[in-house]
Amino acid sequence: MDIVELVSKYGFPIIAAAGLGYFVYYVWQWVTTEIKPVTGDANRVLIELIDRIRMLDNDLIRLNQKVNVILSVREKYDDTKKALDKQNGYRFADTDDSNSDNKG
Repeated sequence: MDIVELVSKYGFPIIAAAGLGYFVYYVWQWVTTEIKPVTGDANRVLIELIDRIRMLDNDLIRLNQKVNVILSVREKYDDTKKALDKQNGYRFADTDDSNSDNKG
């Protein structure tokens, strides 16, 4: 049967509805067979990347805390050393009198 005979027998609205129904069926099949598996894989990869980013963020936070602790300990150590050296009479090279004898 040719399309003109179908239109004359059933009418244009019925044939158009059948054609659109087939189009919807075709698109549905294409989406479920081609697109859905790809989006599932992309979703899995996205979740893995988000987990990796969270792990890296946690690592950066821990590293930042360690650096802050080391800097504060170093500052306290330098302050303590300067205080002890000052008590013992040592002079530092970074003082105003650079021509004096340095013991440290």
